Formats: sequence, C-alpha cells, structure tokens
Amino acid sequence: MPRKTSRQDKNEGAMDKAKGRVKEAVGSLTGDENRKAEGRSDQRRGTGKEKKGALKDLLK
Repeated sequence: MPRKTSRQDKNEGAMDKAKGRVKEAVGSLTGDENRKAEGRSDQRRGTGKEKKGALKDLLK
C-alpha cells in the first residue's frame, strides 16, 4: 500500500473537519446530540490528519 503524501493528509483532514462542522450544525438544528458528537469527533480526526501532514513536511 503506497504511503500518503503530506498534501493528501492535509486535504483529508480539511474534508473531515468540514464534514464534521456540517454534522454538528445539523445535530444542533435537529436537537440530535449523537449527530453533534459525531461531528465534533470528525473535526478532531481532521485536525489530527492535518497535523500529521504538517509533521511529514517538517521531517522531510
């Protein structure tokens, strides 16, 4: 399995964060606490992927 580039990690992280913001907003509008929590989790996962990509840049 080929390794991901730092750019791919950063892009995936940005997409996860955006997806998480949408889920959290939908959860807030509908009163669905599980959806809100899932959205926050997606945002944290996205932040982690972005940091992983930045770390790869530093270690080059």
